[in-house]
Amino acid sequence: MGDPGEPPEGVPEGGSGSDDEYRSVVFDESFVRAARITELSAMERLGGAPRGIRRKTGFGLLGSLPRQALILLLLIVVAFGAAVYFGLTAPHRDIAGVGGSQLTNELTALTPASGGVPTVDPSSPFANLAAAAGYADGSAGFGLPAARTSTADFTQAQVGTAVDTVRRYLVASEVSPAVLAQGATAPVRALVTPGEQGQFDQSAANPGDDQHHTLTGWMVRFDPMKVSLASDTVKVAGTVTVRELDASTLELTADHTLVYALRPAGATVNGPVTLYSIRREVRFDLDRTDLVNGQLRVVDTVQQAGPSACDAAQFEYFQPLAAGGTGPLTAHPGTIDPGDRSHPAWQSCAVMGGPLG
Repeated sequence: MGDPGEPPEGVPEGGSGSDDEYRSVVFDESFVRAARITELSAMERLGGAPRGIRRKTGFGLLGSLPRQALILLLLIVVAFGAAVYFGLTAPHRDIAGVGGSQLTNELTALTPASGGVPTVDPSSPFANLAAAAGYADGSAGFGLPAARTSTADFTQAQVGTAVDTVRRYLVASEVSPAVLAQGATAPVRALVTPGEQGQFDQSAANPGDDQHHTLTGWMVRFDPMKVSLASDTVKVAGTVTVRELDASTLELTADHTLVYALRPAGATVNGPVTLYSIRREVRFDLDRTDLVNGQLRVVDTVQQAGPSACDAAQFEYFQPLAAGGTGPLTAHPGTIDPGDRSHPAWQSCAVMGGPLG
């Protein structure tokens, strides 16, 4: 009896009689799918197809990938394309707006030219201010731009919003009694962009003589343990100007002289009153997001303040000289020695020309 694995007619001549040499070839589904030609179906052949086979028009190597791998690859490509698209089209705020522009502050202390600091009449402390100087009470002296001001890329309404935001900041930081002499800082902070609030908080918690964390760069303030307001009125003269920094940013500059009537803390209403003057030039930037939020970025502040002693530390509070006080006995307080590094380079001293009283 023959081998059950052999055909009835016997092994063909020249054949091995065994399938062992083909058993290493496995025609699994992936092999079949990867074939470059396929046989037509019976229906296709009955339909009169000219050829009995069809060539696959796949995607090269991609055509041989499993379906799951192709789906994953497609998702990766779509996600990457979306990231690139939104990265290019999303509105960008500059680094200063996001991370916080570093406010810089420069201060020139003004010391009396000679003699002591004079006193003024407590009942009318501002009587001797020159009428021609244009001083007015509080915000009336800000000299705001005309209501119909516009720029190439900002409408009248947008410019008006920027001007009003700056006005509110100036009121809070320069004429508000709570900020001037009661230690409040929140009204000023609320108008600063989130990108600068970290620097503001550091300045309030740990003010320093490093030009960027000078609390008096953000606002006018006097030590309530030393100074009180003899009048809630602040005399102001100056202007606010506006220009377009670029197509997405407005730049406003406030340049004002402010005169305060002060008396020593705890003094009676009849106590000595002196005048203290500060010229503040403050530059603000506002982009379109700031306009919507009603906030601004304080870019830099340049100040001249007196009468003060040249060596007074004024990074936390302004330090007015009391009635009768004098500045340091130096012949030329405005002279600067570049070899003297005992004082910050951004703080200097000069003789005060007025108004003192």
